[in-house]
Amino acid sequence: MSAARLLLRPQCSRLLSSKPIAPARFQPLFASSARTQQKRRGYADVSGVKEVTVRDALNEALTEELEQNDRVFIVGEEVAQYNGAYKITKGLWDRFGDKRVIDSPITESGFCGLTVGAALAGLHPVCEFMTFNFAMQAIDQIINSAAKTHYMSGGTQPCNITFRGPNGFASGVAAQHSQDYTSWYGSIPGLKVVAPWSSEDAKGLLKAAIRDPNPVVVLENELLYGQAFPMSAEAQKSDFALPFGKAKIERPGKDLTIVSLSRCVGLSLIAAEKLHKNYGVEAEVVNLRSVKPMDVEAIVMSIKKTGHLLVVESGFPSFGVASEIMALAMEYAFDYLQAPAARVTGAEVPTPYGKTLPPHLRFVYPKKQKGSV
Repeated sequence: MSAARLLLRPQCSRLLSSKPIAPARFQPLFASSARTQQKRRGYADVSGVKEVTVRDALNEALTEELEQNDRVFIVGEEVAQYNGAYKITKGLWDRFGDKRVIDSPITESGFCGLTVGAALAGLHPVCEFMTFNFAMQAIDQIINSAAKTHYMSGGTQPCNITFRGPNGFASGVAAQHSQDYTSWYGSIPGLKVVAPWSSEDAKGLLKAAIRDPNPVVVLENELLYGQAFPMSAEAQKSDFALPFGKAKIERPGKDLTIVSLSRCVGLSLIAAEKLHKNYGVEAEVVNLRSVKPMDVEAIVMSIKKTGHLLVVESGFPSFGVASEIMALAMEYAFDYLQAPAARVTGAEVPTPYGKTLPPHLRFVYPKKQKGSV
């Protein structure tokens, strides 16, 4: 394996070998029972659990970070007096004032550039995009300024900034408001990228993003904001945060590995339940949570156990997150796969406006002809 390849995938360096991979080579690194693996990557104790919506979990994370760190402030369209387009910042302007929660003009390039400059000056801004589709106006600020300055300064100039907002398809908002940018940002060196699913994901990853000295892109999903999830007593504490690069086993299984992220985790869990009910297949659902860095080890460990891989995401099939995960599976888990890896993604077409025209591909079984078995 070349040195260049090592630089491209530092999180995978422990898995590399110049010799062909045999199953035994992975044994010391990945030897753990399903119970140990689930415990290591699971949530906290179930005592004191309460139901919390993703919206409230994000609001709680912002509140706690604004309280704990005077350098943190929020900028975005309608985040202050209107309480945010999706009410994520509800009550924050009343509590922290217009110097910490700032309404911006409708100019993503302008207020994103302002927050990048503030981060380079030592503050810790949270830049909210009403939707990441609008962040296209600020793509130069995010990629050429925020992501690259630390490298171009020889490691002397950090850029502690959090870009957050809804990403991916919503309900009946058409092609220009329904794009998934996970693979876009995930391909850029210098950016960390996370995609929460549950309320604990949302709070823990957002708090970690705000505290991280690097620019972090937090890709939320509009359709999850009002969904409630159980939140443990540990996650309700103000010091709770989730580490980047650690996936979570949402459902253990032994027959099939399903790797997914964001809202598609919930869809994968529904599919896994149907597979169990209708066919007796025990599917293991892996919630990726962190796209960059990616928990390749968790994926390999699961494939080693099940021998099969399916990746589910809402982005386009071409050059997407699913494509990357399948490539990684070929590189680091080929000897464990008993069948070719497969993927379910968005269709290769701009998302239609009509709610009856879903953006996801469907597997359609042909009708049986007369006399067929």
